[in-house]
Order: sequence, then structure tokens, then C-alpha cells
Amino acid sequence: MKDIDVIAVLQDPVRRRLYEYVAAQGREVGRNEAAEAVGVARTLAAHHMDRLVEAGLLESGSRRLTGRSGPGAGRPAKVYTRARVERSVSLPARDYRTAAALLAEAAEEAGLDVGLRAVARRRGEALRGAATPCGGLAEAMELLAARGYEPHLEAGEAGEGGERGEGDLGGVVRMRNCPFHVVAERFPPLVCGMNLALLEGLIGTDGPVRARMDARPGECCVVVEASKNNEH
Repeated sequence: MKDIDVIAVLQDPVRRRLYEYVAAQGREVGRNEAAEAVGVARTLAAHHMDRLVEAGLLESGSRRLTGRSGPGAGRPAKVYTRARVERSVSLPARDYRTAAALLAEAAEEAGLDVGLRAVARRRGEALRGAATPCGGLAEAMELLAARGYEPHLEAGEAGEGGERGEGDLGGVVRMRNCPFHVVAERFPPLVCGMNLALLEGLIGTDGPVRARMDARPGECCVVVEASKNNEH
């Protein structure tokens, strides 16, 4: 199925809400949960979610949702997660991905890491404009969401040193999506350093929140947390 046909599958509003719900969870989602979340019948949710699997937008598997095993544990239920395959459409056809990869390769070979980070930090500052640094994690999450990072708060974390400051929701903001994923996979030190510098410029380095490296499989290499400069 061509990318344009895959994206067209999301034209149905119920199907799109189901996809967005599963994608936002960052874990396996059962049919009952998804149906309740978007307010439709389980059978309708199952139909649309299986259609999303056919299109390659979701992946499916099965497991027992009760957490039990053995006799009496019940039959495994079908569960869904977002597919990791990237889809894009450009009319007329463009190939910015190849250009980005070539530029990244040239920058890495020439040792331009420092210069790239400086440019990225300036771009982040330009995107922020005259605004002051982020006032807290909630504001940072809004900025990150607007740029496609898919931020989510992990309340069980308190950041380095275990300290929390004003504006801190009580956790660390992690991001399920890296907008530079394809190039970052090939040139991780270069692109992840660029990404960190960009976010430092965007949220500021002298406010109540800060960005830092903390790579974890399947997520963006950068996290945002309360700044040590804002400790009580």
C-alpha cells in the first residue's frame, strides 16, 4: 500500500481518534480500552483497529490482560501498538531525507558538531522569540507537543539529584517521538547533540526547567526536567 493510501485510511474520524489514542499511550492497548476512550462500541473499535493494522499504521498481538496465567486466566486478548514505520507524502515528490542524511554525513566527517549545536541553539532561541524561558514543565510540554515530540510526564522520576522546583509537575518529561528519527539513527552523536541544543534554545537554559540527554530505546534522546537552578 502506498503512503498516500495509508494516510487516507485516517480520513475516517473514528479511525483517526483510535489511532491517536493508541499512539499516545506508548504501550499495548486492548479493544475495550480503546473503545471506551473514544466513545464507540467495542465491535466498531475492533473493525477500525484491524483496518489500521492492515494499513500498517498499527501492530497487533495478543496477551492476557488480567496479568494471570494458567487455568482460569482467560483467553488472550488482542492488543495494539503504533507501528514504527514512518509514512510521508509530498506533492510533487521531494526527498529531504536523503539531503538531510548527506548533510549530516558531511558534518560528521568534517567534525562540525560544535558549529551545528551553536546553529541549532540559535534556531531554538529564534523559535522562542522574545518570550522568557519556559515557566515550568506544563509550558514546556505545550511547546514540545507543538513541534511533534509527543511529550509525556513520568511522575515517578524527580530528575538528577531528586530535587523539584517551582513549575515542576513532579516528574520528568520524556518524548515518544523524535522528529529527526531517521537521521538520528544513522548519526546519533551528531543529531542528538543538535536536538539537545535546539531544545535548550527553545525552552531556555536559565529558567525553571532544562533539557538534558537521557537516551532510552524507542524515545527521543532528550528529556526535560526541573532545573537545579530552581531548587528550594
